[in-house]
Amino acid sequence: MMHSNNLTSFWVAAAAVFLLAGVIKGVIGLGLPTVSMALLALWMPPVQAAALLIVPSLVTNVWQTGPRASFVPVLERIGGMQAGIVAGTLGGALWLGVPSGAWATVALGVALVLYAGWGLTGRQLHVAEGQARWLGPVAGIATGVVTAVTGVFVVPAVPYLQALGFQRDSLIQAMGISFTTSTVVLAIGLAGNGSYPMSAVGGSIAMLVPAIGGMVLGTWLRRRLSVTVFRRCFLVGLALLGVYMVTRAAG
Repeated sequence: MMHSNNLTSFWVAAAAVFLLAGVIKGVIGLGLPTVSMALLALWMPPVQAAALLIVPSLVTNVWQTGPRASFVPVLERIGGMQAGIVAGTLGGALWLGVPSGAWATVALGVALVLYAGWGLTGRQLHVAEGQARWLGPVAGIATGVVTAVTGVFVVPAVPYLQALGFQRDSLIQAMGISFTTSTVVLAIGLAGNGSYPMSAVGGSIAMLVPAIGGMVLGTWLRRRLSVTVFRRCFLVGLALLGVYMVTRAAG
């Protein structure tokens, strides 16, 4: 049992993490699960961190799936990828386990470094329509396995979606759809093998408040800051944090 002061500090720190993660998502369209998992895992088991982010991640991602007018056309282009995400996440949760221990921390750190490194190169990949028919499900399965092990679902989903050549608004919507699929299936995977602590539901709902507050603030900042500079600083920070997590867990 935590003492009252320790419990208060625990939730204040967690709320601050979700506020920061919400701001980042509001500015660049992603980053809430990545940042929250990375920072929360510094002082709590990764499986607990993954359980806390389910509600804030789901609600903010569903918000990002709009507008409804373009939802179906975007979903049709990435439907195969979504099927792969479902298969990869559930399969990974059953065969590899869920986010836990040093292995998950190392895997999360590596995923962060790879994602940040890819983002900092500024290179644009291109996937042709014919390639997307088979590459979409493959990218989805790979994303699902990474999601099951680390609780983070940006690698390789985001690089793949950007390679499809979506316009900016459609890309943000596609990320919202993909992230929503990953969040729902991750929750099912955690609950299915008894690893989703029901005691975390209340805390996860509570973390929705700072997460949405952060998104609103991030949207406000996006209209006033250079997204390019902000994103570069964000990626460098993720890379450094990833390296720290890998070296700490491996040491």
